[in-house]
Amino acid sequence: MKSLRWKETLQQLFFVANGSGFIVVFCVCFAAMVTILEASFHMKMVIQNDSMVPGFAALLILKELGAVVTALLLTSRVGAGIAAEVGLMKVTEQIDALRMLGIEPVRYLVLPRLVACVIGAVLLTLIANMVCLICAMLVSDLMLGYSPAMFLSSMRIFVKFQDLLLAAVKGAFFGAVIPLVACHFGFRCRPGAEGVGSATTQSVVVASILIIVLDFVLSYTFSYL
Repeated sequence: MKSLRWKETLQQLFFVANGSGFIVVFCVCFAAMVTILEASFHMKMVIQNDSMVPGFAALLILKELGAVVTALLLTSRVGAGIAAEVGLMKVTEQIDALRMLGIEPVRYLVLPRLVACVIGAVLLTLIANMVCLICAMLVSDLMLGYSPAMFLSSMRIFVKFQDLLLAAVKGAFFGAVIPLVACHFGFRCRPGAEGVGSATTQSVVVASILIIVLDFVLSYTFSYL
């Protein structure tokens, strides 16, 4: 760990976690409200009873919603920023200058961002899940008539500790994907402003696709553990 630039890593962690915190929490709150209200509406339509909605909503939030929405938001903000930053360094030949100084660009640029994104994504995923559950609990109480005690009682039936563990593992994997993809396209950036813009767009698209595919793989794997 001597090769890890701790100051740069902490700066990147601040950019990832603190800079994205409000955006993530704001968006996942509304996603949680839409999820529980839609689930209640359709369950009443089909079986005329929505008593299982709190439990299902809590399970969906922990296993899917919190981690995936957080990762996609980080991709559009952090991933795009990293790709643009590294791409600009490539265009202005700063990466070539690092090599001439005997500094390995991957270790110098990628490693701090990778560590920061993994830690930041896990923290934001856990925070997003907790805020989502609180928001879903409030919506259940105010709009569906289920008290917080009833919500928690239903949640205990559906949700297990390994679901929270799965969310953290997903956050770590998603957090690793974002800087790796962004730096990959940044290092391959073509000259000019158009090249930087193209690298940024490609990194966001590819990272988003990989996150969705990886979410399926991890969910499928954990379902059989």
